[in-house]
Amino acid sequence: MSTPDTNPPSLYAAREPIFPRRVYGKFRTLKWWLLAVMLGIYYVLPWIRWDRGPSLPDQAVLLDLGNRRFFFFMIEIWPHEFYFVAGLLIMAGLGLFLFTSAAGRIWCGYACPQTVWTDLYILVERWIEGDRNARIRLHRQAWNGEKIRKRAIKWTVWFLIGLATGGAWVFYFTDAPTLMHNLLTGQAHPIAYTTMLILAATTFVFAGFAREQMCIYACPWPRIQAAMMDEDTITIAYREWRGEPRGKQDVAGNGDCIDCMACVNVCPMGIDIRNGQQLACITCGLCIDACNDMMDKIGKPRGLIGYLALTDEKAEREGKTPKSVWSHVFRPRTILYTLLWGGVGVGLVVALFLRSEIDVNITPVRNPTYVMLSDGAIRNAYDIRLRNKHGEERWYDISVTSAEPLDVAVEGTQDLRIKVPANETYEARFYLTAPAGSPAAKTGRSEVTVWIADEGTAAQPGKERVAKETVFNGKED
Repeated sequence: MSTPDTNPPSLYAAREPIFPRRVYGKFRTLKWWLLAVMLGIYYVLPWIRWDRGPSLPDQAVLLDLGNRRFFFFMIEIWPHEFYFVAGLLIMAGLGLFLFTSAAGRIWCGYACPQTVWTDLYILVERWIEGDRNARIRLHRQAWNGEKIRKRAIKWTVWFLIGLATGGAWVFYFTDAPTLMHNLLTGQAHPIAYTTMLILAATTFVFAGFAREQMCIYACPWPRIQAAMMDEDTITIAYREWRGEPRGKQDVAGNGDCIDCMACVNVCPMGIDIRNGQQLACITCGLCIDACNDMMDKIGKPRGLIGYLALTDEKAEREGKTPKSVWSHVFRPRTILYTLLWGGVGVGLVVALFLRSEIDVNITPVRNPTYVMLSDGAIRNAYDIRLRNKHGEERWYDISVTSAEPLDVAVEGTQDLRIKVPANETYEARFYLTAPAGSPAAKTGRSEVTVWIADEGTAAQPGKERVAKETVFNGKED
């Protein structure tokens, strides 16, 4: 009689550490260049200065949450203009769809922050512990002086990179030189230190230890990408009709693949591309570099592993000439994504250059709708909200055009001018009065146009003038 198994197999497999081998080639070189450029932009951008005048920050890129503004070189985005940010997010999503439809997970392999920082951490690991075989031996050996020393140095460098990553992030939210001084002297706000430590810890763990686990289990994009790809999408594939059966080169009947495992040993995801497309593949191209190098050594043509589409595979199997790269890139699906992406971009640029320098909102006071004065005149009250986007205080003139004459008065001033402090929003009240017996006083609703003109400064007189439509409520007979 058999007894039940008291130790059922685990549903979860333990992670096998991956130690990618150093590889040389055009795709690895491209990844190094992109890594240097993207990290350079990320770390350097907060330190670029941009003169905006005496009362505005001189940091080129700044998310000024305290004053609720976003500065990007010459562009200034206010909270009510958040649609620009929404438009950029839409463009980012459409761009991701476009690139995935054309070339698979090219974003994941070359530009994703997880990939970029993991590449940097692996580079540090290789400098300190050696290449693949040396790192495997160090991983398997017992803890001794050598292992403790190398791990301590590696983890210290990793943490410093993570700290620099968190530091660069907080520099985007306040003046970078000032914050750096405050951080070094212990005068910065606790939120700055907390944010830096959280980002340092997450960078340390994600890029140093989790690595491919983040791409396989935490990131949703591998599961979404299938909807973006079709048989014409260019991705990495193994030409098994050329490489199989695998074996020694000098054995008759064998393919070009000598089963050297070079493509597996360089893969940061630890997969074997010869088993076909897999969810974990980020199409980074390192397996292509490794395989091409091996083909050169054994005197075989390059391209046993390469970028190709499913339609190319069918054509190559039949000995036909595959489609050109551009026919894969420019097809109805990608053209549609490009048109949508470009349309949103053009719309944002047009909206950016057509937006008025005068931001005004006029709201009629509804309680009461109108007031009858002692002489029989009818008066309406309006709340006006003016936003001064300039670095100095400005005066704004108010005037009205309508079918019937209306008197204008601004509360708290004898003239028709409103002073708005620099970079602030100011609320005021003004009144429109229709003489007794006039058509406007006896008509239920009259269309009115309120004009707001910027007086500017002595050095630069204002030329901006905007109109806002509203209504005047009279007493109906």
